[in-house]
Amino acid sequence: MTDPAGLQRLVIENCAIATVDAHDTEYADGHVVVAGDRIESVGPGRAPEGLAHVVRRIDGTGHLVTPGLVNTHHHFYQWITRGLATDHNLFDWLVALYPTWARIDEPMVRAAAQGSLAMMARGGVTTAMDHHYVFPRGSGDLSGAIIEAARNTGVRFTLARGSMDRGEKDGGLPPDFAVETLDGALEATAATVDAHHDPSFGAMTQVAVAPCSPFSVSTELMRQGAELAREKGVRLHTHGSETVEEEQFCKELFGMGPTDYFESTGWLGGDVWMAHCVHMNDADIAAFARTGTGVAHCPSSNARLAAGIARVPDMLAAGVPVGLGVDGTASNESGELHTELRNALLVNRLGPHRHRALTSRQALRLGTHGGARVLGRGDQTGSLEAGKLADLVLWRMDTLAHASIADPVAALVLGAAAPVTLSLVGGRPVVENGRLTTVDEDAVAAATRAEARRLAELGLGA
Repeated sequence: MTDPAGLQRLVIENCAIATVDAHDTEYADGHVVVAGDRIESVGPGRAPEGLAHVVRRIDGTGHLVTPGLVNTHHHFYQWITRGLATDHNLFDWLVALYPTWARIDEPMVRAAAQGSLAMMARGGVTTAMDHHYVFPRGSGDLSGAIIEAARNTGVRFTLARGSMDRGEKDGGLPPDFAVETLDGALEATAATVDAHHDPSFGAMTQVAVAPCSPFSVSTELMRQGAELAREKGVRLHTHGSETVEEEQFCKELFGMGPTDYFESTGWLGGDVWMAHCVHMNDADIAAFARTGTGVAHCPSSNARLAAGIARVPDMLAAGVPVGLGVDGTASNESGELHTELRNALLVNRLGPHRHRALTSRQALRLGTHGGARVLGRGDQTGSLEAGKLADLVLWRMDTLAHASIADPVAALVLGAAAPVTLSLVGGRPVVENGRLTTVDEDAVAAATRAEARRLAELGLGA
Protein backbone atom coordinates (compact mmCIF):
# COMPACT_ATOMS: atom_id res chain seq x y z
CA MET A 1 0.00 0.00 0.00
CA THR A 2 1.39 3.44 -0.86
CA ASP A 3 2.16 5.79 2.00
CA PRO A 4 -1.16 7.54 2.69
CA ALA A 5 0.35 10.92 3.55
CA GLY A 6 -1.78 12.77 6.03
CA LEU A 7 -4.11 9.86 6.79
CA GLN A 8 -4.59 9.19 10.48
CA ARG A 9 -3.31 5.88 11.76
CA LEU A 10 -4.60 3.57 14.48
CA VAL A 11 -2.24 0.90 15.88
CA ILE A 12 -3.23 -2.27 17.76
CA GLU A 13 -0.36 -4.24 19.33
CA ASN A 14 0.39 -7.12 21.73
CA CYS A 15 -2.61 -9.19 20.60
CA ALA A 16 -3.30 -12.57 19.05
CA ILE A 17 -4.39 -12.25 15.43
CA ALA A 18 -6.38 -14.58 13.17
CA THR A 19 -6.14 -13.04 9.71
CA VAL A 20 -8.40 -15.58 7.92
CA ASP A 21 -6.34 -14.99 4.79
CA ALA A 22 -5.85 -17.67 2.14
CA HIS A 23 -3.22 -19.37 4.30
CA ASP A 24 -5.04 -18.96 7.64
CA THR A 25 -2.07 -16.93 8.91
CA GLU A 26 -2.13 -16.38 12.66
CA TYR A 27 0.11 -14.53 15.11
CA ALA A 28 0.25 -15.34 18.81
CA ASP A 29 1.57 -11.82 19.43
CA GLY A 30 1.19 -9.33 16.61
CA HIS A 31 0.04 -5.94 15.40
CA VAL A 32 -2.42 -4.31 13.02
CA VAL A 33 -1.94 -0.83 11.57
CA VAL A 34 -4.97 0.99 10.14
CA ALA A 35 -4.49 4.03 7.89
CA GLY A 36 -7.70 5.85 7.08
CA ASP A 37 -10.28 3.25 6.09
CA ARG A 38 -7.79 0.54 5.09
CA ILE A 39 -5.54 -1.98 6.77
CA GLU A 40 -1.96 -0.86 6.17
CA SER A 41 -0.08 -3.77 7.73
CA VAL A 42 -0.59 -6.94 9.76
CA GLY A 43 2.28 -8.93 11.22
CA PRO A 44 4.11 -10.43 14.17
CA GLY A 45 5.48 -8.41 17.07
CA ARG A 46 5.10 -4.69 17.52
CA ALA A 47 4.16 -2.24 14.77
CA PRO A 48 6.95 -0.64 12.72
CA GLU A 49 8.74 2.28 14.34
CA GLY A 50 8.40 5.83 13.11
CA LEU A 51 4.82 5.70 11.85
CA ALA A 52 3.45 9.18 11.21
CA HIS A 53 0.01 10.52 12.15
CA VAL A 54 -0.69 7.86 14.82
CA VAL A 55 -3.73 9.22 16.65
CA ARG A 56 -4.45 6.13 18.71
CA ARG A 57 -2.35 3.26 19.97
CA ILE A 58 -4.15 0.31 21.62
CA ASP A 59 -2.51 -2.27 23.88
CA GLY A 60 -4.30 -5.47 22.85
CA THR A 61 -2.87 -7.68 25.61
CA GLY A 62 -5.34 -10.48 26.37
CA HIS A 63 -7.24 -9.92 23.11
CA LEU A 64 -7.79 -11.62 19.76
CA VAL A 65 -8.19 -9.59 16.57
CA THR A 66 -10.26 -11.08 13.74
CA PRO A 67 -11.98 -9.71 10.66
CA GLY A 68 -15.42 -8.32 11.41
CA LEU A 69 -18.24 -10.83 11.20
CA VAL A 70 -20.36 -10.87 8.04
CA ASN A 71 -24.06 -11.73 8.20
CA THR A 72 -25.44 -13.12 4.94
CA HIS A 73 -29.15 -13.63 5.71
CA HIS A 74 -31.62 -11.82 7.95
CA HIS A 75 -35.15 -10.43 8.19
CA PHE A 76 -34.91 -7.33 10.37
CA TYR A 77 -38.67 -6.71 10.66
CA GLN A 78 -39.06 -9.93 12.66
CA TRP A 79 -37.31 -8.31 15.66
CA ILE A 80 -40.71 -7.09 16.89
CA THR A 81 -42.33 -10.55 16.68
CA ARG A 82 -39.75 -12.55 18.63
CA GLY A 83 -40.87 -15.39 20.88
CA LEU A 84 -44.01 -16.30 18.93
CA ALA A 85 -44.94 -19.64 17.35
CA THR A 86 -42.03 -21.28 19.13
CA ASP A 87 -43.05 -24.89 18.47
CA HIS A 88 -43.85 -24.79 14.74
CA ASN A 89 -42.20 -26.05 11.58
CA LEU A 90 -41.53 -23.56 8.79
CA PHE A 91 -44.84 -23.68 6.91
CA ASP A 92 -46.98 -23.66 10.09
CA TRP A 93 -44.80 -20.87 11.50
CA LEU A 94 -45.32 -18.77 8.36
CA VAL A 95 -49.09 -19.35 8.42
CA ALA A 96 -49.16 -18.31 12.09
CA LEU A 97 -47.12 -15.13 11.62
CA TYR A 98 -47.98 -13.79 8.16
CA PRO A 99 -51.24 -12.17 9.37
CA THR A 100 -49.24 -10.19 11.92
CA TRP A 101 -46.37 -9.35 9.56
CA ALA A 102 -48.89 -8.10 6.99
CA ARG A 103 -49.62 -5.16 9.33
CA ILE A 104 -46.12 -3.76 9.59
CA ASP A 105 -45.50 -0.12 8.66
CA GLU A 106 -42.56 2.23 8.29
CA PRO A 107 -42.09 3.15 12.00
CA MET A 108 -42.24 -0.54 12.96
CA VAL A 109 -39.73 -1.54 10.31
CA ARG A 110 -37.39 1.32 11.23
CA ALA A 111 -37.40 0.33 14.92
CA ALA A 112 -37.05 -3.38 14.14
CA ALA A 113 -34.17 -2.75 11.76
CA GLN A 114 -32.41 -0.59 14.34
CA GLY A 115 -32.83 -3.28 16.99
CA SER A 116 -31.59 -6.06 14.70
CA LEU A 117 -28.58 -4.03 13.57
CA ALA A 118 -27.68 -2.89 17.07
CA MET A 119 -27.69 -6.45 18.40
CA MET A 120 -25.49 -7.71 15.58
CA ALA A 121 -23.07 -4.78 15.65
CA ARG A 122 -22.45 -4.96 19.39
CA GLY A 123 -21.59 -8.64 18.86
CA GLY A 124 -18.92 -8.07 16.22
CA VAL A 125 -20.84 -7.83 12.92
CA THR A 126 -19.33 -5.22 10.59
CA THR A 127 -21.17 -6.20 7.39
CA ALA A 128 -24.89 -6.94 7.55
CA MET A 129 -27.72 -7.68 5.15
CA ASP A 130 -31.49 -7.70 5.29
CA HIS A 131 -33.85 -9.68 3.08
CA HIS A 132 -37.05 -7.65 3.30
CA TYR A 133 -39.97 -8.97 1.28
CA VAL A 134 -43.16 -7.88 3.11
CA PHE A 135 -44.56 -4.65 1.64
CA PRO A 136 -48.18 -4.19 2.79
CA ARG A 137 -50.11 -1.61 0.80
CA GLY A 138 -49.77 1.90 2.23
CA SER A 139 -47.02 0.91 4.68
CA GLY A 140 -44.59 3.69 3.69
CA ASP A 141 -40.97 3.69 2.56
CA LEU A 142 -39.81 0.45 4.16
CA SER A 143 -36.60 0.12 2.15
CA GLY A 144 -35.61 3.67 3.01
CA ALA A 145 -36.27 3.07 6.70
CA ILE A 146 -34.05 -0.03 6.73
CA ILE A 147 -31.21 1.71 4.90
CA GLU A 148 -31.46 4.68 7.26
CA ALA A 149 -31.13 2.36 10.26
CA ALA A 150 -28.03 0.74 8.79
CA ARG A 151 -26.52 4.15 8.07
CA ASN A 152 -27.18 5.23 11.67
CA THR A 153 -25.53 2.08 13.05
CA GLY A 154 -22.46 2.54 10.87
CA VAL A 155 -22.16 -0.98 9.47
CA ARG A 156 -21.58 -1.97 5.86
CA PHE A 157 -24.94 -3.11 4.48
CA THR A 158 -26.69 -4.98 1.67
CA LEU A 159 -30.44 -4.59 1.30
CA ALA A 160 -31.88 -7.61 -0.49
CA ARG A 161 -35.04 -5.99 -1.83
CA GLY A 162 -37.48 -8.85 -1.61
CA SER A 163 -40.93 -9.35 -3.08
CA MET A 164 -43.92 -11.70 -3.10
CA ASP A 165 -46.62 -11.92 -5.76
CA ARG A 166 -48.13 -15.32 -4.91
CA GLY A 167 -50.80 -14.64 -2.28
CA GLU A 168 -53.44 -16.90 -0.79
CA LYS A 169 -55.73 -16.69 -3.83
CA ASP A 170 -52.89 -18.07 -5.99
CA GLY A 171 -51.98 -20.90 -3.61
CA GLY A 172 -49.34 -19.02 -1.63
CA LEU A 173 -49.05 -18.51 2.12
CA PRO A 174 -49.07 -14.69 2.60
CA PRO A 175 -52.32 -12.71 2.77
CA ASP A 176 -53.27 -11.16 -0.57
CA PHE A 177 -53.03 -7.57 0.71
CA ALA A 178 -49.40 -8.16 1.74
CA VAL A 179 -48.17 -9.16 -1.73
CA GLU A 180 -47.30 -7.03 -4.76
CA THR A 181 -48.17 -7.42 -8.40
CA LEU A 182 -45.50 -8.73 -10.76
CA ASP A 183 -45.02 -5.34 -12.42
CA GLY A 184 -45.23 -3.47 -9.13
CA ALA A 185 -42.56 -5.63 -7.52
CA LEU A 186 -40.18 -5.29 -10.46
CA GLU A 187 -40.68 -1.52 -10.72
CA ALA A 188 -40.17 -0.98 -6.98
CA THR A 189 -37.09 -3.20 -6.95
CA ALA A 190 -35.55 -1.34 -9.90
CA ALA A 191 -36.26 1.99 -8.20
CA THR A 192 -34.58 0.79 -5.01
CA VAL A 193 -31.47 -0.28 -6.91
CA ASP A 194 -31.34 3.04 -8.76
CA ALA A 195 -31.78 5.08 -5.58
CA HIS A 196 -29.50 3.23 -3.17
CA HIS A 197 -27.01 0.82 -4.77
CA ASP A 198 -23.37 1.89 -4.61
CA PRO A 199 -21.09 -0.36 -6.74
CA SER A 200 -17.84 1.24 -5.57
CA PHE A 201 -15.08 -0.38 -3.49
CA GLY A 202 -15.88 0.06 0.19
CA ALA A 203 -19.52 0.95 -0.43
CA MET A 204 -21.61 1.29 2.72
CA THR A 205 -24.90 0.45 0.97
CA GLN A 206 -25.61 -2.06 -1.77
CA VAL A 207 -28.85 -3.57 -3.07
CA ALA A 208 -29.65 -7.08 -4.31
CA VAL A 209 -32.73 -8.37 -6.15
CA ALA A 210 -34.46 -10.89 -3.89
CA PRO A 211 -37.86 -12.49 -4.62
CA CYS A 212 -38.78 -14.31 -1.44
CA SER A 213 -39.10 -18.04 -2.21
CA PRO A 214 -40.52 -20.50 -4.74
CA PHE A 215 -43.73 -20.89 -2.74
CA SER A 216 -44.47 -17.14 -2.44
CA VAL A 217 -43.31 -15.93 -5.85
CA SER A 218 -44.47 -16.59 -9.41
CA THR A 219 -42.12 -18.12 -11.96
CA GLU A 220 -42.29 -14.90 -13.98
CA LEU A 221 -41.13 -12.85 -10.99
CA MET A 222 -38.22 -15.22 -10.50
CA ARG A 223 -37.26 -15.12 -14.18
CA GLN A 224 -37.72 -11.38 -14.68
CA GLY A 225 -36.09 -10.66 -11.32
CA ALA A 226 -32.95 -12.44 -12.48
CA GLU A 227 -32.99 -10.48 -15.73
CA LEU A 228 -33.42 -7.22 -13.82
CA ALA A 229 -30.53 -7.98 -11.47
CA ARG A 230 -28.16 -8.72 -14.33
CA GLU A 231 -29.30 -5.67 -16.26
CA LYS A 232 -28.53 -3.53 -13.19
CA GLY A 233 -25.32 -5.37 -12.31
CA VAL A 234 -26.40 -6.37 -8.79
CA ARG A 235 -26.53 -9.67 -6.93
CA LEU A 236 -29.48 -12.05 -6.52
CA HIS A 237 -30.79 -13.61 -3.30
CA THR A 238 -33.65 -15.90 -2.30
CA HIS A 239 -34.57 -18.81 -0.02
CA GLY A 240 -33.81 -22.28 -1.33
CA SER A 241 -34.22 -25.94 -0.34
CA GLU A 242 -35.04 -25.05 3.26
CA THR A 243 -37.51 -27.85 4.04
CA VAL A 244 -38.81 -31.18 2.79
CA GLU A 245 -42.19 -29.49 2.26
CA GLU A 246 -40.59 -26.95 -0.10
CA GLU A 247 -39.07 -29.74 -2.17
CA GLN A 248 -42.47 -31.45 -2.43
CA PHE A 249 -44.10 -28.13 -3.36
CA CYS A 250 -41.63 -27.57 -6.20
CA LYS A 251 -42.07 -31.07 -7.56
CA GLU A 252 -45.87 -30.80 -7.47
CA LEU A 253 -46.06 -27.31 -8.96
CA PHE A 254 -43.08 -27.22 -11.32
CA GLY A 255 -42.37 -30.90 -11.95
CA MET A 256 -38.80 -30.62 -10.63
CA GLY A 257 -36.82 -30.09 -7.43
CA PRO A 258 -35.76 -26.63 -6.18
CA THR A 259 -32.25 -26.58 -7.70
CA ASP A 260 -33.47 -27.60 -11.17
CA TYR A 261 -36.24 -25.01 -10.86
CA PHE A 262 -33.76 -22.29 -9.93
CA GLU A 263 -31.56 -23.20 -12.86
CA SER A 264 -34.53 -23.09 -15.24
CA THR A 265 -35.32 -19.52 -14.13
CA GLY A 266 -31.75 -18.19 -14.28
CA TRP A 267 -31.14 -18.43 -10.56
CA LEU A 268 -27.80 -20.25 -10.45
CA GLY A 269 -24.56 -18.32 -10.88
CA GLY A 270 -21.66 -16.58 -9.24
CA ASP A 271 -23.85 -13.53 -8.59
CA VAL A 272 -26.45 -15.58 -6.64
CA TRP A 273 -26.63 -16.67 -3.03
CA MET A 274 -29.44 -18.60 -1.33
CA ALA A 275 -30.49 -18.95 2.26
CA HIS A 276 -30.53 -22.32 4.05
CA CYS A 277 -30.04 -25.00 1.33
CA VAL A 278 -30.73 -27.72 3.88
CA HIS A 279 -32.12 -30.42 1.60
CA MET A 280 -29.49 -30.72 -1.14
CA ASN A 281 -28.49 -33.95 -2.83
CA ASP A 282 -25.13 -34.59 -4.51
CA ALA A 283 -26.35 -33.27 -7.86
CA ASP A 284 -27.63 -30.07 -6.23
CA ILE A 285 -24.30 -29.44 -4.51
CA ALA A 286 -22.44 -30.11 -7.75
CA ALA A 287 -24.64 -27.60 -9.57
CA PHE A 288 -23.95 -24.93 -6.95
CA ALA A 289 -20.22 -25.64 -7.14
CA ARG A 290 -20.18 -25.62 -10.95
CA THR A 291 -21.97 -22.27 -11.12
CA GLY A 292 -20.42 -20.61 -8.04
CA THR A 293 -23.80 -20.15 -6.38
CA GLY A 294 -23.40 -19.17 -2.73
CA VAL A 295 -25.14 -20.38 0.43
CA ALA A 296 -26.14 -18.57 3.62
CA HIS A 297 -26.03 -21.23 6.34
CA CYS A 298 -28.39 -20.46 9.25
CA PRO A 299 -27.91 -23.27 11.79
CA SER A 300 -29.89 -21.78 14.69
CA SER A 301 -32.95 -20.99 12.59
CA ASN A 302 -32.77 -24.37 10.88
CA ALA A 303 -32.85 -26.03 14.30
CA ARG A 304 -35.55 -23.70 15.69
CA LEU A 305 -37.88 -24.54 12.78
CA ALA A 306 -36.83 -28.23 12.63
CA ALA A 307 -35.74 -27.81 9.01
CA GLY A 308 -32.76 -30.15 9.25
CA ILE A 309 -28.96 -30.07 8.99
CA ALA A 310 -27.43 -28.49 5.89
CA ARG A 311 -24.58 -30.44 4.28
CA VAL A 312 -22.02 -27.70 4.87
CA PRO A 313 -18.92 -29.96 4.96
CA ASP A 314 -19.89 -31.44 1.58
CA MET A 315 -20.57 -27.97 0.15
CA LEU A 316 -17.17 -26.72 1.27
CA ALA A 317 -15.43 -29.81 -0.08
CA ALA A 318 -17.10 -29.22 -3.45
CA GLY A 319 -16.06 -25.56 -3.51
CA VAL A 320 -19.44 -23.95 -2.86
CA PRO A 321 -19.13 -20.45 -1.31
CA VAL A 322 -20.72 -20.61 2.17
CA GLY A 323 -21.30 -17.88 4.75
CA LEU A 324 -23.33 -17.65 7.95
CA GLY A 325 -26.70 -16.02 8.58
CA VAL A 326 -28.64 -15.06 11.68
CA ASP A 327 -31.97 -15.33 9.83
CA GLY A 328 -34.95 -13.42 11.16
CA THR A 329 -35.21 -13.06 14.91
CA ALA A 330 -38.65 -14.66 14.92
CA SER A 331 -36.74 -17.90 14.28
CA ASN A 332 -33.50 -16.98 16.08
CA GLU A 333 -34.38 -14.90 19.08
CA SER A 334 -30.77 -14.12 20.06
CA GLY A 335 -30.24 -12.11 16.87
CA GLU A 336 -26.42 -12.14 16.89
CA LEU A 337 -23.91 -13.91 14.69
CA HIS A 338 -21.43 -15.25 17.26
CA THR A 339 -24.03 -17.88 18.13
CA GLU A 340 -23.89 -19.07 14.53
CA LEU A 341 -20.13 -19.69 14.65
CA ARG A 342 -20.63 -22.08 17.54
CA ASN A 343 -23.82 -23.67 16.27
CA ALA A 344 -22.45 -24.19 12.77
CA LEU A 345 -19.64 -26.26 14.25
CA LEU A 346 -21.80 -28.15 16.76
CA VAL A 347 -24.82 -28.84 14.53
CA ASN A 348 -22.71 -30.10 11.64
CA ARG A 349 -20.92 -32.51 13.97
CA LEU A 350 -24.30 -34.15 14.53
CA GLY A 351 -24.32 -35.07 10.84
CA PRO A 352 -22.60 -37.95 9.06
CA HIS A 353 -19.11 -36.39 9.21
CA ARG A 354 -19.32 -36.27 13.03
CA HIS A 355 -16.18 -34.79 14.66
CA ARG A 356 -14.54 -34.22 11.28
CA ALA A 357 -17.38 -32.00 10.03
CA LEU A 358 -15.99 -28.54 10.84
CA THR A 359 -13.11 -27.09 12.86
CA SER A 360 -13.09 -23.89 14.87
CA ARG A 361 -11.12 -22.15 12.16
CA GLN A 362 -13.51 -23.26 9.44
CA ALA A 363 -16.38 -21.88 11.51
CA LEU A 364 -14.57 -18.55 11.88
CA ARG A 365 -13.93 -18.49 8.12
CA LEU A 366 -17.64 -19.09 7.43
CA GLY A 367 -18.50 -16.09 9.60
CA THR A 368 -15.91 -13.76 8.04
CA HIS A 369 -14.31 -14.34 4.64
CA GLY A 370 -16.93 -16.92 3.63
CA GLY A 371 -19.68 -14.39 4.20
CA ALA A 372 -17.79 -11.63 2.42
CA ARG A 373 -17.34 -13.91 -0.59
CA VAL A 374 -21.04 -14.80 -0.63
CA LEU A 375 -21.96 -11.09 -0.66
CA GLY A 376 -19.49 -10.39 -3.47
CA ARG A 377 -17.09 -8.52 -1.19
CA GLY A 378 -14.32 -11.06 -0.70
CA ASP A 379 -11.76 -8.73 -2.27
CA GLN A 380 -12.70 -5.92 0.12
CA THR A 381 -13.34 -7.37 3.56
CA GLY A 382 -13.57 -10.66 5.49
CA SER A 383 -9.81 -11.07 6.12
CA LEU A 384 -7.04 -8.99 7.65
CA GLU A 385 -4.71 -8.11 4.79
CA ALA A 386 -2.92 -4.95 3.69
CA GLY A 387 -5.11 -2.93 1.35
CA LYS A 388 -8.40 -4.38 2.56
CA LEU A 389 -11.02 -2.35 4.38
CA ALA A 390 -10.36 -1.85 8.09
CA ASP A 391 -13.37 -3.89 9.25
CA LEU A 392 -12.11 -5.74 12.33
CA VAL A 393 -12.98 -6.76 15.87
CA LEU A 394 -10.86 -6.79 19.03
CA TRP A 395 -12.28 -9.53 21.25
CA ARG A 396 -11.38 -9.66 24.95
CA MET A 397 -10.24 -13.20 25.77
CA ASP A 398 -8.70 -12.82 29.27
CA THR A 399 -11.88 -12.83 31.36
CA LEU A 400 -13.14 -15.73 33.47
CA ALA A 401 -15.19 -17.01 30.52
CA HIS A 402 -12.07 -17.93 28.49
CA ALA A 403 -9.28 -17.88 31.08
CA SER A 404 -8.28 -21.55 30.77
CA ILE A 405 -8.54 -21.94 26.97
CA ALA A 406 -5.10 -21.55 25.43
CA ASP A 407 -6.25 -21.41 21.78
CA PRO A 408 -7.96 -18.02 21.28
CA VAL A 409 -9.79 -19.08 18.10
CA ALA A 410 -11.22 -22.16 19.82
CA ALA A 411 -12.15 -19.95 22.76
CA LEU A 412 -13.96 -17.48 20.50
CA VAL A 413 -15.90 -20.13 18.56
CA LEU A 414 -16.63 -22.72 21.25
CA GLY A 415 -16.66 -20.57 24.36
CA ALA A 416 -19.11 -18.06 25.75
CA ALA A 417 -19.71 -14.87 23.78
CA ALA A 418 -16.50 -12.83 24.08
CA PRO A 419 -16.78 -9.15 24.99
CA VAL A 420 -16.06 -6.74 22.12
CA THR A 421 -13.52 -4.16 23.22
CA LEU A 422 -13.41 -2.48 19.81
CA SER A 423 -15.15 -2.94 16.48
CA LEU A 424 -14.09 -0.90 13.46
CA VAL A 425 -15.92 -0.43 10.17
CA GLY A 426 -13.69 1.29 7.64
CA GLY A 427 -11.46 2.36 10.49
CA ARG A 428 -14.31 4.03 12.41
CA PRO A 429 -15.30 2.74 15.88
CA VAL A 430 -18.78 1.25 16.02
CA VAL A 431 -18.33 -0.51 19.38
CA GLU A 432 -16.11 0.56 22.28
CA ASN A 433 -15.87 -1.53 25.46
CA GLY A 434 -19.01 -3.50 24.66
CA ARG A 435 -21.24 -0.51 23.90
CA LEU A 436 -22.33 0.93 20.59
CA THR A 437 -20.84 4.31 19.81
CA THR A 438 -23.27 5.17 17.03
CA VAL A 439 -26.73 4.71 18.55
CA ASP A 440 -28.24 4.75 22.04
CA GLU A 441 -28.89 1.08 22.89
CA ASP A 442 -31.43 1.92 25.60
CA ALA A 443 -33.41 4.17 23.26
CA VAL A 444 -33.37 1.46 20.59
CA ALA A 445 -34.67 -1.11 23.09
CA ALA A 446 -37.48 1.23 24.17
CA ALA A 447 -38.50 1.95 20.59
CA THR A 448 -38.62 -1.73 19.63
CA ARG A 449 -40.72 -2.54 22.73
CA ALA A 450 -43.19 0.19 21.83
CA GLU A 451 -43.51 -0.90 18.20
CA ALA A 452 -43.87 -4.56 19.18
CA ARG A 453 -46.77 -3.60 21.47
CA ARG A 454 -48.39 -1.51 18.73
CA LEU A 455 -48.13 -4.38 16.23
CA ALA A 456 -49.58 -6.83 18.75
CA GLU A 457 -52.52 -4.48 19.39
CA LEU A 458 -53.20 -4.17 15.65
CA GLY A 459 -53.19 -7.95 15.36
CA LEU A 460 -55.56 -8.38 18.29
CA GLY A 461 -57.95 -5.83 16.84
CA ALA A 462 -58.13 -7.46 13.41
